[in-house]
Amino acid sequence: MFCGGAFMAACDTVDVVIDGYGGHAARPHLAVDPTVIGSQLVMALQTVVSRSVDPMQAAVVTVGSFNAGAVANVIPGSAHLQVSVRSFDTQTRKLIEARIRTLAKAHADAHSARVEIDYVPGYPVLVNSRKETDLALAVARELVGEHRVISDFAPFAGSEDFAYYLQEKPGCFLRLGNGEHSCTLHNASYDFNDDNLTVGAAYWTRLVEQFLPLQQ
Repeated sequence: MFCGGAFMAACDTVDVVIDGYGGHAARPHLAVDPTVIGSQLVMALQTVVSRSVDPMQAAVVTVGSFNAGAVANVIPGSAHLQVSVRSFDTQTRKLIEARIRTLAKAHADAHSARVEIDYVPGYPVLVNSRKETDLALAVARELVGEHRVISDFAPFAGSEDFAYYLQEKPGCFLRLGNGEHSCTLHNASYDFNDDNLTVGAAYWTRLVEQFLPLQQ
């Protein structure tokens, strides 16, 4: 599977800690409830992509974890949210960070709470160079045939540390399919297709044979 240009998204992780004031569930007026504030923030974050990002740009803001309290009759003192952010260009990446910071502070301020934000930049956008992608694509077609090659695979919001290599040198990140009726990565039922060993080894060997003469 091949995709020229931006192929995989940049990925950032955000930790948001909302510090309120705990209390008994029967006396909520004496507390500053971080669960309510966090819930409002989760909903507000859904507007970042839909109302702040250019509709022609792809981006994802996902709240993957929300923890607050442990029992039914106690308002906790703090809430913790973990957010995953995916984007395909620097401007959108910066915009999303700014919006998350603004929304988190605004919701905390509205309830006299405090908020701490740890915004951790992750992998950059993975961008395949056209020349190297065309070479890798031609080798795949020669090896397995046109009908087994996807030359226009769409970009997707997964992330990959190979992007760091492509920031230094032109190259191509590609995907070798796992066959039909198989599960993808990050799935408990995933089972590697051993037949890929032969195809993969043959492909890389042929790629080296084609690439090295071009460097002389």
